Amino acid sequence: MSRSILCFGEALIDFHSEGGDELGFPRAFVPYAGGAPANVSVAVARLGGNAAFIGMLGNDLFGGFLLDSLHRAGVDISGVVRTSEANTALAFVTLDAKGERSFSFYRPPSADLLFRPEHFREESFRDAAVFHVCSNSMTCPALAEATRDGMRRARAAGALVSFDLNLRPALWPSEAEPRPLLWPALHLADVVKLSAEEFAWLAVDGEEAALEKLWEGHTRLLVVTDGAHTLRWFHPDAEGELPVYSVPAVDTTAAGDAFVGGLLCQLAALEPTPDRLDHLVTELPRLHAALRYAAACGALTVTRQGSFTAMPDQAEVLSFMETYA
Repeated sequence: MSRSILCFGEALIDFHSEGGDELGFPRAFVPYAGGAPANVSVAVARLGGNAAFIGMLGNDLFGGFLLDSLHRAGVDISGVVRTSEANTALAFVTLDAKGERSFSFYRPPSADLLFRPEHFREESFRDAAVFHVCSNSMTCPALAEATRDGMRRARAAGALVSFDLNLRPALWPSEAEPRPLLWPALHLADVVKLSAEEFAWLAVDGEEAALEKLWEGHTRLLVVTDGAHTLRWFHPDAEGELPVYSVPAVDTTAAGDAFVGGLLCQLAALEPTPDRLDHLVTELPRLHAALRYAAACGALTVTRQGSFTAMPDQAEVLSFMETYA
């Protein structure tokens, strides 16, 4: 069996709005399984990769729904912990006419925030090719330390470490300044994915200063996405741009997670190491092919509603790329 792609952090219920009254308030909210790192794990599994999700869910109806949804998608759930100390996190999602989403979160308190370093299973890391996290598990100090602990364990086990900023300001305490709290995790990652808005937010002193600071850590590849606009990538010794796909958007909720899942599948197939990332940048056709594949995964996902339910499989991605070649 191929080495696994481990995704750590939150799984939650996305309640998507449907219909609306005369004032525009939704008439109903329909539950979908979601949560950024959980979405990535499902994306990987749908693409034929060996995916595992690690996190904590409540001993409630929603936790059971998420666990079953992950299992049905083909994700290894042996690293999931259940608790009765808090309920599973919820998010209410509304979409505008262009499919752009906005969130109202019911977190904290929630079960995913209670994961601690002792909840990791050492055997999870033994055959890991990639360990992936995002900033939503950095919003409280104890969980942030657990996240960094997992990143360090993965690196010690020889896995590539991936970080998607996936910034959700509403999840952070009002008094918190996220940037200084996020840089230690960014420095632990070999691969970093940002949206264009996140790159601008992070680069308060300009892009060059942000890149110089990023290269002080382990990062060897930064990918900056901008929806249907040109994708940018950066390496300490090179950078480039790549056109992506423009499709009518129905729901953008899981587009970035699908992109990440596609990219990690491509990297995992190359037996990734930090040194291999350096070599990959010297093979631009292969790097560009990996990024185009990831972009196709994201583009297909925005044409569908939901998160887990929106993820394409390998055949769909290849057919899409052939159609839009």
